[in-house]
Amino acid sequence: MYSKMTIDKKRHLAKTISYRVVSTIIGFATLYLVSGSIKLGATFGIVELLYKPLQYYIHERVWYKYIKYGLKK
Repeated sequence: MYSKMTIDKKRHLAKTISYRVVSTIIGFATLYLVSGSIKLGATFGIVELLYKPLQYYIHERVWYKYIKYGLKK
């Protein structure tokens, strides 16, 4: 028997935050290692930290609501 699982929007928000923390650390470290500049790495990290959560959250909601690829009953 198939029972529909409900997923709270808070789950998407928590995933967005955890993803951004990890991604920002990786982006900062990469740019710092390539450029040798903490300032450049930090600037990139801050810009990315502010912009990408919104982008990811919208992407996640679109997939959840409209794209049924990979879902099985």
